[in-house]
Amino acid sequence: MPVIEWKDEFATGIAYIDYEHRRLVALINRICADLDLADATAAVADGLGQLYAQVSAHFALEEHLMRENRYALYDLHKDDHERLLDEMRYMMDAYDAGACENCSKTLHECLSDWFHKHFKVADAQLKDLHDHARP
Repeated sequence: MPVIEWKDEFATGIAYIDYEHRRLVALINRICADLDLADATAAVADGLGQLYAQVSAHFALEEHLMRENRYALYDLHKDDHERLLDEMRYMMDAYDAGACENCSKTLHECLSDWFHKHFKVADAQLKDLHDHARP
């Protein structure tokens, strides 16, 4: 069972942003499925690296869209991106170290919480750009 089920409420109405969100959800679900396999350390570490790369590129695309449309909340959204990337790097370091020292959550929970936080805090507001967005 996937850790994150895609919901219509995740859609921003901007096709290429929604496509990337679906890819991120699929990758998070794959990483979590790998976590449940015996001896999946290399696969999970590789998946986390792929996720970080995809998220970084996704954030760059969103930031370009926001700049292009003179999005009023650009600075706040960009700051949120930086914080979320820091959180992801922390998760990667904690996984490499074998445990998170600051919480009792599983990596499954952390990845799910991370995506939901990203979407609810910042990306839900991108729906405002839907009518103005250009591919």
